[in-house]
Amino acid sequence: MVFKVSTVSTSPIDGQKPGTSGLRKKVKVFKQPNYLENFVQATFNALTAEKVKGATLVVSGDGRYYSKDAVQIIIKMAAANGVRRVWVGKNTLLSTPAVSAVIRERSGADGSKATGAFILTASHNPGGPTEDFGIKYNMENGGPAPESITDKIYENTKTIKEYPIADDLPNVDISTIGVTSFEGPDGKFDVEVFDSADDYVKLMKSIFDFASIRKLLSSPKFTFCYDALHGVAGAYAHRIFVEELGAQESALLNCTPKEDFGGGHPDPNLTYAKELVARMGLGKSDTGGEPPEFGAAADGDADRNMILGKRFFVTPSDSVAIIAANAIGAIPYFSSGLKGVARSMPTSAALDVVAKSLNLKFFEVPTGWKFFGNLMDAGMCSVCGEESFGTGSDHIREKDGIWAVLAWMSILAHKNKGNIDGNAKLVSVEDIVRQHWATYGRHYYTRYDYENVDAGKAKELMEHLVKLQSSIPEVNKIVKGICSDVANVASADEFEYKDPVDGSISKHQGIRYLFEDGSRLVFRLSGTGSEGATIRLYIEQYEKDASKTGRESQEALSPLVDLALKLSKMEEFTGRSAPTVIT
Repeated sequence: MVFKVSTVSTSPIDGQKPGTSGLRKKVKVFKQPNYLENFVQATFNALTAEKVKGATLVVSGDGRYYSKDAVQIIIKMAAANGVRRVWVGKNTLLSTPAVSAVIRERSGADGSKATGAFILTASHNPGGPTEDFGIKYNMENGGPAPESITDKIYENTKTIKEYPIADDLPNVDISTIGVTSFEGPDGKFDVEVFDSADDYVKLMKSIFDFASIRKLLSSPKFTFCYDALHGVAGAYAHRIFVEELGAQESALLNCTPKEDFGGGHPDPNLTYAKELVARMGLGKSDTGGEPPEFGAAADGDADRNMILGKRFFVTPSDSVAIIAANAIGAIPYFSSGLKGVARSMPTSAALDVVAKSLNLKFFEVPTGWKFFGNLMDAGMCSVCGEESFGTGSDHIREKDGIWAVLAWMSILAHKNKGNIDGNAKLVSVEDIVRQHWATYGRHYYTRYDYENVDAGKAKELMEHLVKLQSSIPEVNKIVKGICSDVANVASADEFEYKDPVDGSISKHQGIRYLFEDGSRLVFRLSGTGSEGATIRLYIEQYEKDASKTGRESQEALSPLVDLALKLSKMEEFTGRSAPTVIT
């Protein structure tokens, strides 16, 4: 079929500034006339000609509501802009890490390689007609677009006057694998629908020792549960855990991807992954029966993960530190050593201690995976993570939830080499974490999220905290007045980062209060919600005395929590007597 290109007149729409995770709004906002089209064209206009004309683009996402409509719109706009081919995961499904893998690893039948991708996701936010939708662009390295590109996109949204579209191009059947070919003004245009899991599974098998994990899973002593929260991870769970690794089908929970995530909130934490939390023996009431040895959950687009042992929660900060400490011995991909490790600033300093002990390069970066990507592209970082349930490595340029689960399975298999057969007790998730604390010390850690706070009030709270920092002696007077047995504040600042690769400087990345005993209070405004503001409060206390690493987190952190809430005047500014989520 031959298609024609028409030009549609449009005008700028306010508020199309992409954040570190792309553009996220309510579905009703994206459904406004020209809203999605303006952003897509602004993106095409921000890219160099060779990244558009004759290029290969990936268009897929987590399958949330409005994805199927959005994919067809983007296909028609790609055709009109001279793109040579579009690759789409079957039923529009590709996890964010799988998109990164496809860009980096996949070759078409004609040798073509993708130069970028439109990823349709609002990550861990709810989906459905009244919920959230999102779009972001990833570059040829498989990572999120840098600020130089997102700034151009935003500027383009403020001046856009028209966009081309192949209106008469029929909708492509995205439920059937195959190639659909068209002819247009710029020549041939192909849309290829391909298996969502093939490339990603192949990559995972090149990183991990699947045979040793399979042996662990075959042991009657080892039980396992994986909860996809009805997100896109379900498209990979059966293939990897059941077909490749031999797990029982009953080990999979909520692994059918749904447009509305089954009405749930696809955020893998102790608040929203209720079913898994109960099954692992961490619920408020006893569900009966013995919990599995190992449990894990994913978010909507499968880039985040939560790791659980039997009646035991592993903080994301501890998780990345434990993976780094065990990677060389347990994961073949790292057998020749780690290039370096990195964490986001709000993440606990557990990884810092491992890096120092193992003499590894260490980096503390702002929140946003692109900062890790720069380090990885420069060969400076192998393993990285953030406290918001994101963990990954340099195999791709996104955080990777299933990779983290396989990393933990690899560590468990490695630690239990001599225990799988016979009557020996398995080394558990809890055993591994407690041994890590005995070796490196424990970073007691919690995060309070205040979601959908009035944006003006949230800004006032942050300004109050910055103002306090002008006099550390005055801060310490306030601190002692609130809680006399908390250490003095040694320094306080707004975190600023100079990228060691490109020299770029990122300012205003979070407000920090650093205490003399290594404790920290961090306050950040998060841009991951679709409306209002989210205030995140991070509280950390370091304990290196092995005899004191077994306390309950709430008990150990109680004085600092009380201090943080009073110092920030949280209730006064937000009107909230309690956070929305505690992790």
